[in-house]
This record gives sequence, C-alpha cells and structure tokens, in this order.
Amino acid sequence: MKHTRPAGPQLIAYADRCGGSVSGLRGLLEGQLEGVFGGVHLLPYFTPFDGVDAGFDPEDHTAVDPRLGTWGDIRELSASYTLMSDVIVNHVSARSERFTDVVAHGDDSPWAPMFLTLSSVFPKGASEEDLARIYRPRPGLPFTAMTWAGKRRLVWTTFTPEQIDIDLTTPQAWAYIESVVDALTNGGVTMLRLDAIGYTGKEAGTDCFMTPATERYTQRIAQMADERGAQVLLEVHGHHSQQIEIARSVDYVYDFALPPLVLHALHAHDLEPLAAWFAIRPANSVTVLDTHDGIGIVDVGESDLAPGVPGLLSPDQIDALVNAIHRASHGTSLAATGAAASNLDLYQVNCTFYDALGRDDDRYLLARLIQLMTPGIPQVYYVGLLAGSGDMELLERTGVGRNINRHHYSVSEIEKELERPVVAAQVDAIKLRNSHPAFEGEFAIHVEGTRGSMRWERGSAAVTLEFDVRAGTFELTASSEGGVAVRQELGASRGRA
Repeated sequence: MKHTRPAGPQLIAYADRCGGSVSGLRGLLEGQLEGVFGGVHLLPYFTPFDGVDAGFDPEDHTAVDPRLGTWGDIRELSASYTLMSDVIVNHVSARSERFTDVVAHGDDSPWAPMFLTLSSVFPKGASEEDLARIYRPRPGLPFTAMTWAGKRRLVWTTFTPEQIDIDLTTPQAWAYIESVVDALTNGGVTMLRLDAIGYTGKEAGTDCFMTPATERYTQRIAQMADERGAQVLLEVHGHHSQQIEIARSVDYVYDFALPPLVLHALHAHDLEPLAAWFAIRPANSVTVLDTHDGIGIVDVGESDLAPGVPGLLSPDQIDALVNAIHRASHGTSLAATGAAASNLDLYQVNCTFYDALGRDDDRYLLARLIQLMTPGIPQVYYVGLLAGSGDMELLERTGVGRNINRHHYSVSEIEKELERPVVAAQVDAIKLRNSHPAFEGEFAIHVEGTRGSMRWERGSAAVTLEFDVRAGTFELTASSEGGVAVRQELGASRGRA
C-alpha cells in the first residue's frame, strides 16, 4: 500500500497534561499552535491513561479512556494531523482482563500461553550464566513471583510487576497484537510506535534483547501495519550501531544519540562527536531532544550489546556529561535519576532539557535549532516546547523519576508559557521548519572547532544556521521564499555566531 510522507514536525504530548483531553489538545493545535505542527505523537490515551506507568500499562489497549475522549475524537485529530500512537508490544497490565483470567484459572485459562514465565524461555531450567546474561534496563532480574490458581510461578516482568510480558511465540499474543493494530488504524493512526520492541525476542542462550526473534516480530508487525496503510517507528535504546542496523529494515528509528551529543557539545564545547555521528546516522530518523522518558545515555556509550565497539562518547566524556547535567539542573536531575526511577544512572538521566542546559535561553534555543536542522522528522515534547523546568512536587509525590519531566499543564499555564520569549522563538522556528521549502532539498553540515554551519537548500530556497557552542550564539537565516528572512534575537544577544 502506498504511504504518504509524514508532514512536518510533530508534537509529543499526553492529552491529559497538555489540553486536558483529546479535543482540548486538538483545540491547542488549531488555536495558539496553528501552523506549527504537521503531526502529533499522542502518548497513551488507552484505558486507563493514568496507570502505574502513565498509560504504558493499559488494561484495555483497544479502548480510549472516556475521561480523555472517544475514537471519534481520535479520528477528528487524525483528519488534520499525521497521528502516531503506541503499540505496547512487550507487555500488558497485570489488571488486564486476559491476565486476571490467568491468575484466577491458571493453565486452564485460554490466555495462559500468552504470558511469559521463566519456564517459557527456559523449559529445562536456567543456569546462573543464563540469568546473568539477560539484558534489562532496571536493577535485578526480570521476574516476579505470582500465584496462578494456587500455583506459584515466576512471571517475566521486564519493567515493573504491574506490566506482564507477553509471549510472541503464541497465537494468543498475535491475536492480541492484531486487535490493537486494528483499533489504532481504524481510528486514523498512520504511524505506529513500537514501544519496548527490543525486549520481545526472549530466547535461551541469548541476552534476550534485540535477538533474531525480535527482527522477525518487528517485520511481522511492520507487514501488519503496511497492509493497513500505516508505518512503524521502533523505540529501541542501545548501542548506536544497533540503530544503524535496525534502520535498514524499518520505516523509522529514533535518533536517541542526538540529545546527549547536543548536550555534550554545549557543555564541553566540543562538536567533534556530533559531527562524527552526522557522518553515519540513519536518514530515516525521528529526532528528539527530550521525550516522556529520560535523556538516554546508553545510546552514545559503550555497551555489552556491541562488545568491543566504541561508543560515540568515551566513558570519561559520559561521566562529565552526566555531572554537567546534574550541576546545570542544580541537582534536580540527580534527585530524579537512579533509584528514584528504578533504573540505572547511565541508562538515562531524568531531567527536562531546559534544566539540563541550566535554563539558559540562548543555549536552549540553539539546541532546538540544531535538532530542527537535523535531517529526519523532528518531534518536540510538550514540556520542551514550553521550556519547562522539573516538576519537583510531582516527583516527590509519586517517587517516579520520569515524572520530573511530565508536568500537568493547565490551559491557562500553556497560554502564559507561550508568551515567554524563548518559547515564542521556538514556536517561530518550528513553524519555519514546518513550512519552508528548503527542507525538502539537500542538507549539508560543516564543523570547525566550536563553530558549526547547517544548511538546507532547494533551488533558490535556503535555510542556514551558523553557531558557536562555546559562546552559545547563533544566527538563523532563511530565504524570503517561504517566508521573511529570520534572525533570532535570543541567539544574537551575546554576539552572532
């Protein structure tokens, strides 16, 4: 089936935290943000949207939570914007109808084969070596002891005990996945984000991450999507070489290396790692600075997933970057990272991107411009759009590290934040990215010392960003074709780059 190219930058947002509902978010996109975004990644709006993992643990993945809207609201949104939604491939909620039936009836439940236990992957038992090899983004082993109809089982729970992993070797699992894909595509969703897909291919004798089985499952879902007129985006954190390899066989991958490399450039005044990445990065990327998760660090470092292959940053550079973020955020990122988020410090740092740059408007806007000039589909997280600082109250109340970057904005708060110069400048820059014809042409980047130049050109249409990461200054210019020439005053306030 022929696909249309996703148009323009996309907003990443929770409906309840940015507009209050699906229709409220659409009102924002068609009102104060008219002409800014061509699409939206609508974070989980399924029933319930406010579970233990902010919607990534739905009890019913095929139903819109009525507190947020209806499938009619989803279709109205998708009529005007490229709509991306999550297919949560790896797990379901422990409170889902299928799993509660298994808890009640054990192996007599028709859904019992759908859920992974230790014996599903290791029917003859697992050795210490087998267990130590399993890759997991959390401390400890990925198993939770549970009782199924009076029998104790070690259930596979990669992320939390409330998120039960499913067994994609079974027809029950595929019937479930297909029902989810059908619900989304029937609702007008044309981009499917495959959440945590890397953890699906559990196989004995492997680290159970990005295995050959994962590739088979990915291609099966991609075919399912293609038959329904949709494309897929893989969500995988890992060694950068894996992203390059994955990109060859799917529609889109995330450029998760870009955020830490931009932060490194602005904190260490060093553009070389970023320039090296531009020479090898996949063209079919979705770019981000921050998302609903933390700022990935594993994506630029060495990894057991690619033994002997260097990272994009050295261990010393990564240590310096993490410490620079903690200093710039005045320790708020340190309070939200590690045990607070039940993960490993060097897997991700929980922090708003604005705080990670010390709330420096010039450097923050420069970071956003580098992202917008980078080839790919730019996605802008709602907290990042509003240059938000860490929500320490929400962090303290929930104890969930990622919540530091998941503030609940009221409509009045959004209206107020949109008036801030740094936010208004971002909006103008995103609107330029969404409308200027130069971005359909050729891209070039040049780096010399702490200075860089990024340029898009199509015929007489051109957009150029000149910048200096040491001074934190820049000049963004655009040809009059597609709009008036642009020069952002925030970047020029300390001298043009």
